[in-house]
Amino acid sequence: MSRILAVGSVALDTVETPFGSVTDAPGGSATFFAAAAAHFTPVSIVGVVGSDYPDSALTFLSDHGVDLTGVEKAVGESFRWGGKYGFDLNTRETLFTKLGVFADFHPRIPDELREARWVFLGNINPELQLDVLEQVDEPEFVACDTMNYWIEGERETLMRLLGRVDFLIVNDEEARQLSGEPNLAKAATWIQRHGPDHVVIKKGEHGAVLFTADHVFFAPGYPLEEIVDPTGAGDAFAGGMIGHLARASSVHVAEMRRATVYGCAMGSFACEAFGPERFASLCERDIDERVRAFREMTAFEHEIPSAI
Repeated sequence: MSRILAVGSVALDTVETPFGSVTDAPGGSATFFAAAAAHFTPVSIVGVVGSDYPDSALTFLSDHGVDLTGVEKAVGESFRWGGKYGFDLNTRETLFTKLGVFADFHPRIPDELREARWVFLGNINPELQLDVLEQVDEPEFVACDTMNYWIEGERETLMRLLGRVDFLIVNDEEARQLSGEPNLAKAATWIQRHGPDHVVIKKGEHGAVLFTADHVFFAPGYPLEEIVDPTGAGDAFAGGMIGHLARASSVHVAEMRRATVYGCAMGSFACEAFGPERFASLCERDIDERVRAFREMTAFEHEIPSAI
């Protein structure tokens, strides 16, 4: 079992869906990642919040053993994001983005975390992601997330980053934009040629596809009967996936396949409540039952017809 160093945003989210709303709920890539990954292995967060960030907002993380010593409290307002989802929860309108102290965020990795063997670079400027790697001493496994904004606006820097990461996690739109390939298999191959040995392409409610050097593996989305809020599901997916790999201390293809399922499971839990609320009450039995459900959904017997 290995500790994960996770660097990313720590925010306050205001979300409205057809099924309710929440104001100033804990959010951000590092928050959702840690909320999921902490159920598998120890996690340390590096991020920044403003002087207005409620002291109790991240208690649920520390209660699950997440190390918050790398979360800096700066003078000013916290990063806030607001969004409104349509009825099918696939369409989202951003109502506001207030970067606050996050606009001047420059990750400072505490000395005791510089020897981290497992590193997750959340969705922040690739220049900052590269800066983190300069502060960490020879990590064994680096996973990275990015988004359309950085692909378009910081492409040259992002390409330099790709050469230093082992694993890239993107959605299907981002994979196509980054590679210029409409076909996802070709897009994954293009990304692998530019650095990462492993690529996961997320497809929202339809699951995720894992590409390694010699294997392709698909995990479906979990068919939830009730979805409350999909915010943070992608970061929770990353937390479940990297959390399992760090727990196993292995990136063997068999563990990568299991990790993809764990990622889909944790992403589905994120959708069951507003913000990361579901992870506060989540237990090992809940996770095991959902992973077994994935196995039941996908297992089948293959009988080869007899020759006529």
